[in-house]
Amino acid sequence: MDNYPLIENHGLIGDLQTAALVTTDGTIDWFCCPRFDSPSVFGALLDREKGGHFTVAPAQKTYATKQLYFPDTAVLVTRFMTEAGAGEVVDFMPVTGRTATPRHRLVRMLRCVRGSMTFEIGIAPRFDYGRKPHKLHVTDHGAVFAAEGLELTVHAVREPGDERLVNSLTGEQDLHFSLTLQAGQERGLVLESSADGPPREIRLSEFQQLFDDTVRYWRSWLSQSHYSGRWREAVERSAVTLKLMTYAPSGALVAAPTAGLPEQLGGERNWDYRFTWIRDASFSVYALLGLGFKEEATSFIGWLRDRVKERAGSAGDTGPMNIMYRVDGSSDLTEEILEHWEGYQGSAPVRIGNGAAEQLQMDIYGEALDSIYFAHQRGIALDHKGWTSLLTLLEWLSEHWDQPGEGLWETRGGRKNFTYGRVMSWVAFDRALRLAAASGRPAHVARWSKERDKIYEQVLTKGWDDGRKAFVQHFGSDVLDSSLLRMPTVGFITPDDPMWISTLDAMDRELVSDSLVYRYNPEASPDGLRGSEGTFSLCTFMYVDALARAGRADQARLVLEKMLTYANHLGLYSEEIDLTGRQLGNFPQAFTHLALIDAAITLDATLNRAGSDGA
Repeated sequence: MDNYPLIENHGLIGDLQTAALVTTDGTIDWFCCPRFDSPSVFGALLDREKGGHFTVAPAQKTYATKQLYFPDTAVLVTRFMTEAGAGEVVDFMPVTGRTATPRHRLVRMLRCVRGSMTFEIGIAPRFDYGRKPHKLHVTDHGAVFAAEGLELTVHAVREPGDERLVNSLTGEQDLHFSLTLQAGQERGLVLESSADGPPREIRLSEFQQLFDDTVRYWRSWLSQSHYSGRWREAVERSAVTLKLMTYAPSGALVAAPTAGLPEQLGGERNWDYRFTWIRDASFSVYALLGLGFKEEATSFIGWLRDRVKERAGSAGDTGPMNIMYRVDGSSDLTEEILEHWEGYQGSAPVRIGNGAAEQLQMDIYGEALDSIYFAHQRGIALDHKGWTSLLTLLEWLSEHWDQPGEGLWETRGGRKNFTYGRVMSWVAFDRALRLAAASGRPAHVARWSKERDKIYEQVLTKGWDDGRKAFVQHFGSDVLDSSLLRMPTVGFITPDDPMWISTLDAMDRELVSDSLVYRYNPEASPDGLRGSEGTFSLCTFMYVDALARAGRADQARLVLEKMLTYANHLGLYSEEIDLTGRQLGNFPQAFTHLALIDAAITLDATLNRAGSDGA
């Protein structure tokens, strides 16, 4: 299993409809096409032998690598240094736009910057998670990989006088060839899905134009950010990463572009995150509007309204809203296991789809209403049909909020009365009342107020453990849960309330390990799954936010600075961090980068109010 790269040894590129991961040694080992949630074409990340890959590396066996993003862009540069020379691969995907398309391009620019370098190129796709065979046809100008339902065309970047594309075929119809460049020379390849013609020669001038246009797009987009705080580099890289995980035709944000990466090596906590969670994407509204990206926030609010409208008036055992959807808004997320894949470093099973879609999670209604209210405050208005759909949604919630669910962490150990779910149900009614007052729309004010107040009293009595002097994970337990770090953020309790301060102190003692934060203790509160997990990166940034709000700015700043050291070399985070500092889980994770932005904004404001970077 040593031939698997570390999860953190990847960069992310994308075109706002799908994305690819590139290792520090120049291999694309994860790429799904034509959408984030489509079957993989390159999946060596989850099975080195059967998954498929697109490799570019020096012919020399000994070399050093460095990786960076071209400044203020999503263009990735992987550099190779050998005794004979230095070269680099510049990877990017030209942005596709808002219309869904099967046509996507992976552009790989190969350059020699010092001495000479021979690049070895290997293209070995494995369609439909390696379940569909393909045929390869090679021409003087490139090649075509053809499988049922999808074709990949390789265009060669050439100048007059270049030799034809040199290739050799394996028994499995892969393409392998080498390319020798001298200092100052540049060539490359464009891998295109569903091309509108046969392989063709691409001149360097066209190649350069693709690069220039992509750089211009990302720099223009990022220039909209008005964040100028202390952690600008980390915040802006998080913003670009979130944009890369947004499906432009619908505005939906995927939780991560990957599936099956383990939360524990060799364990069973291997989930598919290539979908849009109501919760995660709702949080994106705060982060995006907090930075000034109103267009993206507006697009997501539109996506969320559509989901509410679709299900308004539909009452069932799981409520009127699903907890997650595909990027186009469809809800078929049937979970299955890829039995033929070994999983990352042997971490089976590899799951695609997500069975948690059928769960009841009461917190999503508060998160949805909170984001809609936050957007309303910043000029993104709710139309009449959207409001009437919310009325139906709240009618359902009025009847069903007082019931157990699976909770924020999607446990599979049975439904419980999770305190966080109750808090967010309180938020749903509270924000609905505020929206009605602000917009003058008709509302069931008396009923919503009554339900809101009943929830508040229930949380203060059943969600509080007097022995622990803390709010607890679910009623009847004494287990702590870091989801409750959001209680002061959403306004359920003031950050200086003695009940909250004692809860925060309890979390400091039990859930925090040298600034890193666990979600909860699965031994104390079994979640229906075997094994353990690392600290949750989202929770660490939520902890920073909570400390700042509680007036502990110095502590919050130290925790944030420590957490920033756990980012990978490009500033990216997966879901979890283990004891060795290694990243675990799907990568990169939107939830973590959203929380980073929120924590930085909150802590900046706290430090600014204090008048210094000290107390």
